[in-house]
Amino acid sequence: MQEQANRGEPVQEQANRGEPVQEQAGHGRVLIGKVLGATEVEVDGVPADLGGPLPRRLVTALLAAEGRPVTEDSLADAIWGDDAPANPTSSVQAYVSRLRRTLGHAALPRAGEGYRLAVDDTDAARFAADVRRGRELLADERPGEAVRRFDAALARWRGDAYADLPHTYARTPLDELRAVAEEERLAARLATGDAPGVVGGLEAAVRAEPYRERRWELLILALYRGGRQAEALAALRRVRQRLADDLGIDPGPALQSLEGRLLAQDPGLLLPSRPAPAVRPLSHFFGRTTELAALAGLLQTARLVTLVGPGGAGKTRLAVEYAAAGDPWFVRLADVTEPALLPAAVAAAMGVRGATTDAIATALGDRPGLLLLDNCEHVVAAAAALALELLTRCPGLRVLATSREPLAVDGERLLPVAPLPAADAIALLTDRITGVRPGWRPDEAESATLARLAAALDGIPLALELAAARARVLGLAELLDMLHDRFPALGPVPRGALAPHETLEAAVAWSVDLLGAHDRALLLRLWPFEGGFPLSAVDDDLDALSALVARSVVAADTTVTPARYRLLEIVRAWCRQHDPDPSGSRERHAAWVRGLVEHHAPLLRGERSAHSIRVLNRELPNLRTGIQHDLRARPATALRTAGLLEWFWFRGGLVADGLPLLRAVLAAAPDGAATDRARAFLSASLLRYMSGDLGATDDLYAGLEVLRDHPDHEGEIVAAQGAYYESLYWSFRGDFDRAVAPAHRSMEAARAIGEEWILPAATMSLGAALAGAGEIEEGRRVLARAGAEAVAARQGWTAAMCGLLRARALLTAGPGGAGSARGGAHRRTGSSGSF
Repeated sequence: MQEQANRGEPVQEQANRGEPVQEQAGHGRVLIGKVLGATEVEVDGVPADLGGPLPRRLVTALLAAEGRPVTEDSLADAIWGDDAPANPTSSVQAYVSRLRRTLGHAALPRAGEGYRLAVDDTDAARFAADVRRGRELLADERPGEAVRRFDAALARWRGDAYADLPHTYARTPLDELRAVAEEERLAARLATGDAPGVVGGLEAAVRAEPYRERRWELLILALYRGGRQAEALAALRRVRQRLADDLGIDPGPALQSLEGRLLAQDPGLLLPSRPAPAVRPLSHFFGRTTELAALAGLLQTARLVTLVGPGGAGKTRLAVEYAAAGDPWFVRLADVTEPALLPAAVAAAMGVRGATTDAIATALGDRPGLLLLDNCEHVVAAAAALALELLTRCPGLRVLATSREPLAVDGERLLPVAPLPAADAIALLTDRITGVRPGWRPDEAESATLARLAAALDGIPLALELAAARARVLGLAELLDMLHDRFPALGPVPRGALAPHETLEAAVAWSVDLLGAHDRALLLRLWPFEGGFPLSAVDDDLDALSALVARSVVAADTTVTPARYRLLEIVRAWCRQHDPDPSGSRERHAAWVRGLVEHHAPLLRGERSAHSIRVLNRELPNLRTGIQHDLRARPATALRTAGLLEWFWFRGGLVADGLPLLRAVLAAAPDGAATDRARAFLSASLLRYMSGDLGATDDLYAGLEVLRDHPDHEGEIVAAQGAYYESLYWSFRGDFDRAVAPAHRSMEAARAIGEEWILPAATMSLGAALAGAGEIEEGRRVLARAGAEAVAARQGWTAAMCGLLRARALLTAGPGGAGSARGGAHRRTGSSGSF
């Protein structure tokens, strides 16, 4: 039974209610089918590789049958529809054989003239069980628990049901049950007493499906309970008119009964009075459906859960929303100035006589309860010690903590509280601004500004709340302007808010002040980084960076390799304002950018070019910022860096980024090193050519003129490259005779200076010129040699271009012969490949 219980909550619920428990499917492994979105099958918790779209359709059709056999003909229809192959049965059998190797033979047994899929559970079944249990809890007048159960049910959806099948009979019942779950969740929230907060969701629900009368009933009831009787009656008129106009019917009995009770002001429409919870926020709660569901799941198995996240992210509000249905002991630790005073604060919240941990544990004994320790970060050691002792001595106690760093207690489970997603952040802003601007509705321009404002504030609820409060006296565009280059002066939090700090700046300062001197110094110099940074940006100081991540002032994205780190924008603004050496921080950032470019620039033409381009693309915001700093502070250095990125600008198609920057550095550093100026000119010519500017040779010849005396070895390399650029340019213009000489010049220069890695491209430019000039066979022979040299040098791009140019030369040897080559057969065709 314990093994069954571990497979999923619905199985455990069956056991709890005395219902028969489904036996394991018999294949020796636990298989979970997921159909509420793209089809997945988990084998022992690991997603299985189901193959391409056709075998996925087969699996989806079998899952839709819910364990019943499906004939081969039906499977073929599900997979191909009217486009079945000549022998669909053989193809179905081949897919089944392949899937058996992945899922196990016992999971896909033969059944009559078809097959069935034996899984231990499905997300659809778990969803249905969650909905059923939520409705039971609602009927038992346990609305807070019902809300969490409906949240868990709806969080299982990842997209459309049975999305891998074009059509299926199973989709309609699941979609209907999903709509029911959404309605019942709103009903449960209404039953908790959150009538004002639920109105917005119900308005959206009736707009989405205006003929579902249950949604109108809930909306009307919510308006009435929120003291908006006139609006409730208006909503009744709206639905009556809608049903009459669209369907020619009257409202159903439930709506008609509700109308009569509203007009009679029936007291039974109001919730019965009950004791108020210890903490009840006054404003509407947005988003966090996934986090609430995850929190509910964690606290079923773990006795200590800590919500961790940056200041102002909404950890306290999330904890309070979770605990609202119960009666937790809420301890506000932001008011505790000394760790030694922590037991006294907990004892006071619990009503325990004696300000010691021992007195609390003795008073609690075996009693069940939830202790909510809010804002532990400044007394984290004391909070950890108290939690550990109480959990050890009081088996019925659970602890929910909020902190900017973990308590690091054995058995602790962490739930990160990230900033709000864009849609929820915008919804919160809109709601709060409506509160200070009655009747306001954003127009199209204001909606766009709201989105930018939410992004600029990183989706941090505290920052959004404070910005909305300022909207009473400032326009949205003015609010957005406040966030540029300085910490936002958004004013104090409103009275009655749960935030432990009076201002946004105080919230950030609270986090920074808890850091050690070394970690704080590192944080203060990270603000110039744009778009994040890797570990190398902090000189591989993993310990300090780990401390910043642990204390929620730096966010870590470990889903990418290498891991990436970033400061929230409000933290960046605070650090920029409080950095004791901002010019030094900018210089360190620019030096890191220079080092990055110097390292990767030589690799942009070799076998690791793709990797270097990916790295530089990821750091493009930092490249822009670093080069712009040097453009102001040390133009000659900016000239070198921008020119070294020549092939990055070109291969990435970054004309809009690279060309203006190259123009700026050339103008700012007229006395820069000849090699650097020449490279920048050649880079500009590449980008001008890519944009279709036939004047690209102006920059090309300007660069070659700078290098006429070959001032150094690096300059000789640039000159050799510039020569084959010149050759390819004239070939692609159709002036092949003019292209031969610079190609020879490039090859001779490469050999003379011992840089033979240039030869494949230079030889390719000669082959293109010869073939275009009418020497087809000689041109193809030279191109073949260039291709072989490129392969040997692992220059895959050049090798591919040689093959393309050889093929074009062969085509020109057909009808029309060499004359067609002179007509420009090569013109522009290979421009994105090698020039």
